[in-house]
Amino acid sequence: MENYHADSDGFYGEFGGAFIPEMLYPNVDELKSRYVEIMESPEFQKEFHQLLREYVGRPTPLYFARRLSEKYGARIYLKREDLCHTGAHKVNNTIGQILMARKLGKKRIIAETGAGQHGVATATVCALMGLPCIVYMGEVDIARQAPNVARMKLLGAEVRPARSGSRTLKDATNEAIRDWINNPEDTHYIIGSVVGPHPYPDMVARFQAVISEEIQKQLLEKEGRDAPDYVIACVGGGSNAAGAYYHYLDRPEVGIIAVEAAGKGISTGESAATSALGTVGIIHGSKTLLMQTTDGQITEPYSISAGLDYPGIGPMHAHLFTSGRGEFHSVTDQQAMEAGKELAALEGIIPAIETAHAFAVLKQRTFNPEDILVFNLSGRGDKDLQTYIEHFNL
Repeated sequence: MENYHADSDGFYGEFGGAFIPEMLYPNVDELKSRYVEIMESPEFQKEFHQLLREYVGRPTPLYFARRLSEKYGARIYLKREDLCHTGAHKVNNTIGQILMARKLGKKRIIAETGAGQHGVATATVCALMGLPCIVYMGEVDIARQAPNVARMKLLGAEVRPARSGSRTLKDATNEAIRDWINNPEDTHYIIGSVVGPHPYPDMVARFQAVISEEIQKQLLEKEGRDAPDYVIACVGGGSNAAGAYYHYLDRPEVGIIAVEAAGKGISTGESAATSALGTVGIIHGSKTLLMQTTDGQITEPYSISAGLDYPGIGPMHAHLFTSGRGEFHSVTDQQAMEAGKELAALEGIIPAIETAHAFAVLKQRTFNPEDILVFNLSGRGDKDLQTYIEHFNL
């Protein structure tokens, strides 16, 4: 049977690995050789789960969305990651990584962020642990995610703008990697998604796996079975999706549905639908699918959501796509915004625009009335209120 988890070298099928500058080998090697042992130690697990419970507010509810279910003719559940402290799933990973950094004796934390949720989550745990925090963020994203920028600063982080390229997530990641190369001894880079060199994709997925671990227990209580028919999530880099899929990856009876940002349309040149547009290449230290020109120059991605406009996807997701294990859909800005508005109107929940993309799949395919669907509601829409206001003239 095919394995959809990372192997010992960090590969998912042909994707993954660590393709990094020589200067980073000591950092990455140290992490690679120690992360599993540290994560699996009883002491680490105890502290990690205590913080998830008492600080993050886990377990998050699995909510049966009655009106949405009635409209679309299926049994629809929402995994309420939007109710986590900081408003998104990102904090599951930053709690884990700040504990990891402490075990490794690191004194300074850097991060990259697009939508700002990971930046806020990193700034939050740095405040909690009393460590200095520098967050790299594209200039464009700083402008469109102003509330999250203010939150990061309030939490004591320094927000450094990335002014090159499209001035979005890709460029913020480039700046963070540059910083790490220049400060290898004392700095831990908290990567926010299942991207980057091994062991990051696997490590982040393991921290986020608490999502599917809880779904199993909660579904068993509600439906008498621990697995849905489909688990559905939006995918940029893909950490929320990796967490929701994790315990179901090797269970073929569970359908995995990934929803990407088509921006203004797949063929418009303003899109971030990597599975539809991508080819095999290397980005930020990992071999994966990415949007690039025939001569290997990275194509600038576009999405109305600041967290999905990344030109690649995590190697786990690249493997899910090419192997056929995952069913991939692309959703335009307009479709995502309408889906977000509909969720608000039907269930009284305003989702992050990233998350709204996942719900748009309900209009793209049909399900059976007895199908159990679990959507990972990965973030709340407070940070996107201005975009909603402008889009719908509210």
